[in-house]
Amino acid sequence: MASGTLSAPAPPFVMGVPSAACSRADEVGTGTTILAVSYKGGVVLAADTRTSAGAYVVNRASRKISKVHDKIYVCRSGSAADTQALTQFVKYYLNIHSLELGELPSVNTAATLFQSFHYDYKDMLMSGLIVAGGGGKRGGQI
Repeated sequence: MASGTLSAPAPPFVMGVPSAACSRADEVGTGTTILAVSYKGGVVLAADTRTSAGAYVVNRASRKISKVHDKIYVCRSGSAADTQALTQFVKYYLNIHSLELGELPSVNTAATLFQSFHYDYKDMLMSGLIVAGGGGKRGGQI
């Protein structure tokens, strides 16, 4: 460097993103935001739409709320493969349960199925779920 010229040091980068942007103490850089709110008339589910792999946004328009049965939905976070597989298993068992009973399954039944599968494979799965729905005897439930 020649004397008399000033040059700012290049900012350190982490996977193409300036490290200053990644290391703010008050900011969470990764993760999914899912929520469910019940009110007198039912349930509202919400989720962000970004799917990331490390610091990269892989998909800006992913669907993290899935229909499990006619009036039962699940908000999914964590490994997309894990949560999609769990959702497919529960959909299958709820359809059989519904045919056997001749009525719509309850939100509690769906949540219990998710819980049972998740517990049985807890060492292999990386997922967080919110099961909610309404229209049954108890109205909106989370």
